[in-house]
Amino acid sequence: MSDARDEDPLSADAVVLGAGISGLVSASVLLAQGARRVIVLDEYAHVGGNHIDRTIGDYTFDIGSLIFQDDSPLLGHFPEMLPRYVPIEPSWSRLNPQGLVTHYPFSIRDDVLGAGVPELLRMVSSAITGRLAKRRQRNVRDFAEHLLGAYFVERSGLGYYMQRLCGLPPEQIDLEFARSRLGWLEDQSSARNLVRRLLRSMTGNPEPPSHNRQLARPREGYGYLYGPAVRSLSERGVVFLLDTAMREIRKDGDRFVVTTERGSVAAPRVVSTIPLDRALRLCGLEAPGAPLPTVTLLSLFCSFSGSKGFQTPILYNFSREGAWKRITVYSDFYGSSGGREFFTVEVIGERVNNSVDVAVEDFRAHCAANGLLVGDLRLEGHHVLDNAYPIYTQGSGQRARDSVRTLRDFGLESLGRQGAFQYQPTARASTVEAERALRPAGP
Repeated sequence: MSDARDEDPLSADAVVLGAGISGLVSASVLLAQGARRVIVLDEYAHVGGNHIDRTIGDYTFDIGSLIFQDDSPLLGHFPEMLPRYVPIEPSWSRLNPQGLVTHYPFSIRDDVLGAGVPELLRMVSSAITGRLAKRRQRNVRDFAEHLLGAYFVERSGLGYYMQRLCGLPPEQIDLEFARSRLGWLEDQSSARNLVRRLLRSMTGNPEPPSHNRQLARPREGYGYLYGPAVRSLSERGVVFLLDTAMREIRKDGDRFVVTTERGSVAAPRVVSTIPLDRALRLCGLEAPGAPLPTVTLLSLFCSFSGSKGFQTPILYNFSREGAWKRITVYSDFYGSSGGREFFTVEVIGERVNNSVDVAVEDFRAHCAANGLLVGDLRLEGHHVLDNAYPIYTQGSGQRARDSVRTLRDFGLESLGRQGAFQYQPTARASTVEAERALRPAGP
């Protein structure tokens, strides 16, 4: 591609901005709708968006904790990917405010039955009060306290975890985020579910097995995993332009021209999966309000030899102290290396002033105080990820919808975690939303 803006641009039927899950699925949907040539642009040098892995020596780490399923609709678009996944049997636990490693997200035995009669009565009273006094909910704290009661939210550590997840106190987080991210609470707190879990806890019966198979990316990394998807799309007419900085999007008659550092591409249709504020700036449009808040995620890559203090591959921090929010032990999926386990620790940057040194020091101190990772703990590396996922402060959901509408009025279709400011925790959710957003409008 040429650097000259005034030279003939590379033409296509559609341009997709972003090569993450939403972008890949969008390209597949556009082909199915009849597009013969689609150009996928990304400023990253890889496909997969924020699905990022790091190889350090013999260790492989992820940015976050990513688990897939063999019945995911993503595989309907790219079935060639399935053999490259690694089947796993994940399990989850949490460190609660009492310093106990127990079931995630709640434990009837430890959080309720083990509390004692006075505490149990206090929880019941608080739950009744929550149902009556919190019928009108304004934020995440109201949402949780209505379902579970303020005392159980405190005792279980849910409130502390919500603050780690968002980097903000729960009362500053919009109710819309609660419903999109914490909808599972309504099921967990239903009377039927509580009775079922109580009976299981008393009888020792395990949870029923999952109906699908859980999967992790291959040890070779996401480049190897998404390779078949890239080849399939390329064979069907998709051109990938990666590691390409975008400079401007303008209208030129009945088409759009996207100017990049390497030249221009043009198409009558542009689908954006990049951050909303970034898309608005590229189009020269004014953002309707303050910048949308997102999380900066610090990932600490560690190796370890000794006693972990927990048995599950994934451990959440629901305790009062400690900035870290989750540990994912990748050696449980791929095997140890040189006799050492290896894992990623996630920390919200805002809780440690975006300092890796502060995050590491805080993590070591908190583990020592709770009897976790007793032995030889080494920091192997780290990664700082901006715009990791959106946070709904008061009014930001409406601000995002206004931004999507502004782009739509300009002619761009904006969708996905970044492109619609939606919290999409799984590849399944991203696939379903991309399919829905690009579905032709009915008559």
